[in-house]
Amino acid sequence: MKWLIIIPFVIAGLITGISFYLQPNDFYGCTSSPAEETGKCGKADAIVVVSGGDTSARTAEGIKLYTNGWADKLVLSGAAQDKSGPSNAAAMKQQAVFAGVPGDAIYIDEEAETTEQNAENSQSILNNHGFKDVILVTSGYHQRRANLEFEKRAGSITILNQPLINDKDWSFFWWTTPRGWWLAGGEIAKIIVFYIQGTAS
Repeated sequence: MKWLIIIPFVIAGLITGISFYLQPNDFYGCTSSPAEETGKCGKADAIVVVSGGDTSARTAEGIKLYTNGWADKLVLSGAAQDKSGPSNAAAMKQQAVFAGVPGDAIYIDEEAETTEQNAENSQSILNNHGFKDVILVTSGYHQRRANLEFEKRAGSITILNQPLINDKDWSFFWWTTPRGWWLAGGEIAKIIVFYIQGTAS
């Protein structure tokens, strides 16, 4: 009988822990626009959006941050999902331009096929343009792993996390669907591999 009382609390704690762990967010307490002072609520040099999952929603989040003044540049990363068509990055740029972002404010990486490559290729763009702090945008379930890959290569660049909490694959209620558990479990497994490989190298 005691276990029947404890189990719901254990499950609730597990869900809460996974949610907070996978979705680091450096903008808790900030308003929708950057503060004038520097710091976590201050303006960054660029917004980096990586494709995958609900790419359109991720891009829309990056566009919203740009429109609200969080940075003057967008970096969009992702190869073509369908090799016969345009790259994800090109489609993301088209979405951004259609939304009013000037083309010369956008840099694209059309080669990255993995999160690791997103980080590597974006890092080259960030270094080439002297960006010192950037806002990283991806789906909530993917934010932790993307941050780990970007931080691994960041050097002196500050990576700030802005996870997309709601898209077609992920929401606050992710734990109510098999798809949500699949995504969460898959990310945790890949994060474990990331740390194992780091320890082995």
